[in-house]
Amino acid sequence: MKTDTIAIHTDFIKLESLLKLAGACETGGEAKLAINDGLVEVNGEVCTMRGKKIRSGDSVLFDGVLYRVENE
Repeated sequence: MKTDTIAIHTDFIKLESLLKLAGACETGGEAKLAINDGLVEVNGEVCTMRGKKIRSGDSVLFDGVLYRVENE
């Protein structure tokens, strides 16, 4: 499994926006479908809320890549 670190400049980022920022999804629509289909895990649990607030220290698993979120 590949691991990437995503740096954010705010207190949180929405899950849908994180997937776009990370380059995992090209569009918000693509991210929405992946989240709604249960293909995304947040901190080890399937998450179907695209507006879920992702904070520093959280991890997101999508398409075999683990994204670790850190404040910059």
